[in-house]
Amino acid sequence: MVVRIVLGGLFVAMAAGQLVSFAQMPGILAAYGLVSGVGATALAVALIAGELVCGVWFLARPRSRARVPVWVFTGVAVVWALLAAQAYARGLTVANCGCFGRFLPQRLSWFVLVQDGLLLLYAGLLLRGSTAAPVARVVRAPGTGCATLAGLTFSLFARTAGEHPGRTTA
Repeated sequence: MVVRIVLGGLFVAMAAGQLVSFAQMPGILAAYGLVSGVGATALAVALIAGELVCGVWFLARPRSRARVPVWVFTGVAVVWALLAAQAYARGLTVANCGCFGRFLPQRLSWFVLVQDGLLLLYAGLLLRGSTAAPVARVVRAPGTGCATLAGLTFSLFARTAGEHPGRTTA
């Protein structure tokens, strides 16, 4: 529960910083060298929306075991981690990682990769602790399953032997 509250607060703060500096977000994301223009704007919208959805959910319902907000959190964490890892591996200079928009700028370094790795670790822990939506189960009267199986089995064996249930041979 505490992890969800902390991560919810972190993601809401990230989304708020990115929303306030939305005009700069496409440029910040373009510095990672994967997207630019409309693609960077669409990525910014998707990241902010994802951060808001899971952040607000974690704060409003910290005891919830629902998987949807956890998958959203995981998706956002994976995107940030992939952006950072590929830019770092390519040696790109990213002056501001963009986690909080134009606020709290942090250049891309191994420390940012560690932070992204921790988010992925938390995502794994949250996925492990979440539960799937309940699946509808077929409820049968006691004993009907075995009786039906026995009837089908008898019917199959009787037909293979050339006999039919209920008919006697003389």
